[in-house]
Amino acid sequence: MKKIIVLVLCSANAILINAQKYQFLNPPKFNDADLSKVKSLLDENAPAEILYKSMYFMVDTSTGNLSKKYFYRVKIYDKDKAEEWLNLEIPLYSSNGSRETLGKFKAFTYNLENGNVVPVKVEKSSQYKSKESKYVTVTKFAFPSVKNGSVLEYQYEITSPFLFAIPEMLIESDTPSLITEYVLDAPLNIAYNINYTGSIAPKYREVEERNLYGTQCKTFRFGYENLKGFKTEKWVRNDNNFRTKISAELNSTNFRELKLYSSSWDQISKRLYENEEFGGELKKTKLAKENIPAGVLDMKTELEKANAIFSFVQKTFKWNKDRGIYTEDGIKKMLETKVGNAAEINLFLVMMLREAGINANPLIISTVNNGLINLISPNVSNMNFVLAALEIEGKQHIYDATVKQSSLDEVPLRNWNQYGVLVTKNKAMPIEMANIKVSNTFLTAEAKINEDGSVSGTYSDRDTGAFAMYAKDSYDDNPEKYKKVYKDNFAIDFTEIDSKVLENGAFESKMKFSSTNLIDHVGKKMIINPMLFLNKNSNEFDQTEARKFPIDFGAPTTKVKKVILEIPEGYTIEEMPKEKKIVTQDKEIEYTYYVEKKENKLEVTSTMKVASADYPKEYYSAFKQIWGVASKFENQVISLIKK
Repeated sequence: MKKIIVLVLCSANAILINAQKYQFLNPPKFNDADLSKVKSLLDENAPAEILYKSMYFMVDTSTGNLSKKYFYRVKIYDKDKAEEWLNLEIPLYSSNGSRETLGKFKAFTYNLENGNVVPVKVEKSSQYKSKESKYVTVTKFAFPSVKNGSVLEYQYEITSPFLFAIPEMLIESDTPSLITEYVLDAPLNIAYNINYTGSIAPKYREVEERNLYGTQCKTFRFGYENLKGFKTEKWVRNDNNFRTKISAELNSTNFRELKLYSSSWDQISKRLYENEEFGGELKKTKLAKENIPAGVLDMKTELEKANAIFSFVQKTFKWNKDRGIYTEDGIKKMLETKVGNAAEINLFLVMMLREAGINANPLIISTVNNGLINLISPNVSNMNFVLAALEIEGKQHIYDATVKQSSLDEVPLRNWNQYGVLVTKNKAMPIEMANIKVSNTFLTAEAKINEDGSVSGTYSDRDTGAFAMYAKDSYDDNPEKYKKVYKDNFAIDFTEIDSKVLENGAFESKMKFSSTNLIDHVGKKMIINPMLFLNKNSNEFDQTEARKFPIDFGAPTTKVKKVILEIPEGYTIEEMPKEKKIVTQDKEIEYTYYVEKKENKLEVTSTMKVASADYPKEYYSAFKQIWGVASKFENQVISLIKK
């Protein structure tokens, strides 16, 4: 079951809003009273509030460059919860010898001291640059002297030779905004498509031709007032897909002749195969022929050949964590260093599969964090990853050799983002990507009650499939932080934590534990929850207002929690916990709570099964009910009494 998201590409004239008297690109004068404000009237709990936000894009006819001007004024109410505003990052792009440059820049922190406004300037010396990739350099700085009540203001200009894609503006952010503006001015001989998503229409709108800067231009101006902060919902992997936002894409230029840039998917395929860093690499078939593993071509089935080739590429090359659909240093260099970016590794996999006679092609995608692709407006600017797609016995399958635990159709959660574009030599086709592989979580505790009333034992946490890949990535990012999560989540003393990838690709963490807080003594009775620390003590489906967005787990999932509790000698269970099984009529969601006594041990098993990766919002009530049942039964307690 797929989420349904509407992405609308339309003429700006289709927004039926009557323009009101409003002056764009005219920031309100700095108001000393803003420094005295103690809370937002739009949301009294907001840690920050945007007083004015403007993005202005203009094509300079004298230079042919795109000018990008940004102006922000932000009120800070609680700096500890408004960290996103305390630091600024400005990305600058470069490609094929052309690069963006940072021009006018000024930023201040304003504070009110003894009734006076005190500005503190952000000095250029405090800025520093970091090279994020071959194409992106980021200028970073932090605001000085920020405290509760401060107003932060910054404005800067970027000059860009890249006219193709105007940066996206997020109209709805987590922070409430008093005034938000989007403006694009382009000469009539340079035309853009305007892309909208979301549900909020502008209060002020001007879409017309007018004389600007001595040139006839088409202007797109949209103004918003009193926007509340976007309300997030649980079980949504990227809520930016649902926020109101605007972007612009080059449609055509008409200098001496009309040149169209809006593409069909087939045109995109043609351009990719003509690009040296994509199609040019795929033409180097000799590299694949020279490196194909011995014995592969003698295998009987295409599936055997494909899995053998995939295993070779997966084990031989290391991903450098760089994404993108184009190669950086090239496949030949990757063969020497055994390190490559996503495009180099997976394009080489495509080449190897083709060499073995398998119908294989690149599948370009936008990862979950990068947002959905717009099927209506073909463009590769928002694609950021390459997978290998292959057809065996009439069915499409995918590989991702950047991940050591991946296998056929078992790829990281980040890759499952509804759609991808299959790029063949002759055409490109959007295809639906539905994750049907179940990812499991097995939580097992074996424990005994000690004479001093403490509980101790061993605990294991094992994930399979996409969940295992996610756990391994989290562990690799920061092993100590990963281990600390166990103690923070359960408030249990865990020791000797050992995390590793198993031979079957699962990721498992084993540890010892002890606690003095799991038993209550009432007279001569010992009261304990047999689920120990694994009980579901809250309902994650706790939303009280109407659900707005689909429910997205990323993968079908089965979660099994099992506790084996040794009853101390001389004690018996006064009353066994009640069992439960609940399942929806369509069998999409199922929960069981099962109890069994074996000699002096009590085994309790809780199993939650979710059959699909995602669900329409209408399923929310069913999830809420079943999660509530799980919480109720997992919080049953038993009384241990002396025989």
